[in-house]
Amino acid sequence: MSEKQASFSLTPFRQLMPVIRRHGWPLFLAIATNVLLAGIDLIIPLLQSRAVDRFILNGTLEGFGGYLAQYLLLMAAELALLLVYFKSCMKTEMCIGRDLKEACFVNLQRLSIDYYNVTSAGHSLSRVMSDTDRIAAAAAWTFPNVIWALAYIPGVYAVLLSQHAGLALTMVVLAPVVAALTVFFQKRLIALNREVRAQHSKITAGYNEGIMGAKTSKTLALEDRLCAEFERTTSRMAQAGIAHGRMRAIYVPLIVLCGTLAASATLGLGGNLVLSGGLSIGVLSAFMTYALSLFQLFRQMATFISQLISLQANVERVAELMHRKPTVTDRPDVVDTYGDCFAPRTENWEEMRGEVAFEDVSFHYTQGGEEVLRHVNLHVPAGTSVALVGETGAGKSTMVNLVCRFFEPTGGRVLIDGRDARERSQLWLHSHIGYVLQEPHLFSGTIRENIRYGRPEASDAEVEAAARAVNVDRIAQKLPRGYDTDVGECGDKLSTGEKQLISFARALLARPAIFVLDEATSSVDTQTEQMIQQATATLMRGTTSFIIAHRLSTVRQADVILVIDRGGIVEQGTHEELLAAGGAYHALYTTQFSKQARQDA
Repeated sequence: MSEKQASFSLTPFRQLMPVIRRHGWPLFLAIATNVLLAGIDLIIPLLQSRAVDRFILNGTLEGFGGYLAQYLLLMAAELALLLVYFKSCMKTEMCIGRDLKEACFVNLQRLSIDYYNVTSAGHSLSRVMSDTDRIAAAAAWTFPNVIWALAYIPGVYAVLLSQHAGLALTMVVLAPVVAALTVFFQKRLIALNREVRAQHSKITAGYNEGIMGAKTSKTLALEDRLCAEFERTTSRMAQAGIAHGRMRAIYVPLIVLCGTLAASATLGLGGNLVLSGGLSIGVLSAFMTYALSLFQLFRQMATFISQLISLQANVERVAELMHRKPTVTDRPDVVDTYGDCFAPRTENWEEMRGEVAFEDVSFHYTQGGEEVLRHVNLHVPAGTSVALVGETGAGKSTMVNLVCRFFEPTGGRVLIDGRDARERSQLWLHSHIGYVLQEPHLFSGTIRENIRYGRPEASDAEVEAAARAVNVDRIAQKLPRGYDTDVGECGDKLSTGEKQLISFARALLARPAIFVLDEATSSVDTQTEQMIQQATATLMRGTTSFIIAHRLSTVRQADVILVIDRGGIVEQGTHEELLAAGGAYHALYTTQFSKQARQDA
């Protein structure tokens, strides 16, 4: 059975209960006050019935003062309860929404790189924002209202049966009809709402890609195509939403019709009983009040139940994100010794020398998929710089990702300082690695703050020293507020080269034992490239370095060059050694690097 055909289930709701239980007191208060309000709503029609029979029909006001005092007391109690109810509901909604968003964000930090490789940012944003808001609102408002209805409906039937059992039966038959209609429609409403939410995620993702990729789409003149794709997505969401609304437009009126028929039957039968003397007008007025309130309530219940049914899709998506497990995890004994990313036990951390070894390492991304690396063996002494060259898809990035433990090998093992990388925590490893990406990422904030992410406890003097070492001081000097200049969202106020140099300063401040450079000079001007090469040389000094290289100037300065082809190391040695061997590197040099060599000469 596909996800869109799955029926209603409480299982995903139970997965969110730990978050909801944290705010059990305000939620309990909301429910309790609502139940008390249901009791008051039951009493008021009885008071009105008494007023009709005792005061209106008899044309007297004797004893009316006591009656009025009771009525006013009930109204005052209802107002006080409503105040507590609304305050409790608002607090519950805000707190549950906050905690759900926080839980989703925290788990996103735990998830491994492969999640982000296959999941769009818009998809995750939709879950974290709109889905959590809907869940919080339903928990705070819809659920207490359902409890109120569940308390009020049996109370109404109990009162009706106590007043006149025969007349009450005309409305008792309504309950199974409503239940049957709900069961019939709920499965269809769930499936349609899942489709609406799925298309909503695609729309969010489309907005995200349209904004983040605006420069690319404009340079490639893709506006018409992107708009057409976006229009198709919004059309699919509109169609699903219309189908969902059409189904609700059938369901809710049917419930209303049941209530109307019950009220009409009550009025007809009750009127005859009044004429025959078997029922007082006051009791009939109470019956009609209850019938009309049930008529309204069943209409509301249809909406409440429809909302809760539709909410399952949102709950499933948030629960899946909150409870999704990372593919790369630390063993319990490792966590006990080294801690995790949120509670590190740094007192147990060893210093890292930077020695790296691959022992018969193989890797594939999906179970049963083609192997990206095949039985790789490699030993890199501490302090060695290694350049990885080869065609796209050969396995260069995969090797580096295994060193960083972004993925686990599917065969063999990766050793760090002579020990299996899995014997120490991921945070210990990542804290000793400096990684500079081809597309650098800066966080919102100042230049100083972005550099300090490399080592949060660093002083301003240390931050500026790292900046000077890789020429970031030249960038800061040109800006109005120097190191305290805001870089904008994702660093969009700076050029790619400037962001790259700040990334180098951040990595240098971290004092890494292992440095990884994913070709950082592929999209910058010549002057910036020279500055980046100087920064690279500074960072590589005394560290174990892995450079995914596409330019000869980067390759030449490496201690050893690895030629990667079809998931294996086919050659390794220095630049001169590999050229002299006349093998794969010589061929790669001839086709890819020779033009650069002439330009560098």
